[in-house]
Amino acid sequence: QVQLVESGGGLVQAGGSLRLSCVASGRTFSNYNMGWFRQAPGKEREFVGQIRWNIRRTSYADSVKGRFGISRDNAKNTVYLQMSSLKPEDTAAYYCAAGIGDTYDNWGRGTQVTVSS
Repeated sequence: QVQLVESGGGLVQAGGSLRLSCVASGRTFSNYNMGWFRQAPGKEREFVGQIRWNIRRTSYADSVKGRFGISRDNAKNTVYLQMSSLKPEDTAAYYCAAGIGDTYDNWGRGTQVTVSS
C-alpha cells in the first residue's frame, strides 16, 4: 500500500495558476505510475493526467492539454500538478493516485480547487 496526501488546492481566479503536490509514503515511490484525477460536484471522477514511473512519460486529458503539467521528484516522494490558465470548469476535487501498470489502486483524499469567473 501507498499512502498519498495532496495539498495546494484553493480558490483562484480564472486565468490564474496553482500547483498541487502529492506526497507518498509506505512503498517505493519510484516504482509507481502516478496519476491525477478530478471530480466535480454531480459528475464522475475523470482522468487528468499521469506520469510513468521509469521513463517519466506524461499523458493528459484533452481538456487540460497545454495548460497542465505533471512532474515528479522521486527523491522527495512527491508528484506535482502544475495548473495554468485555469477555467471555472476546472473546479473540482483533485485526487492523486498511484498504481502499477494501468491500474490505480492507491488514492489520496483529495484537495479542492475552485476557479472563480
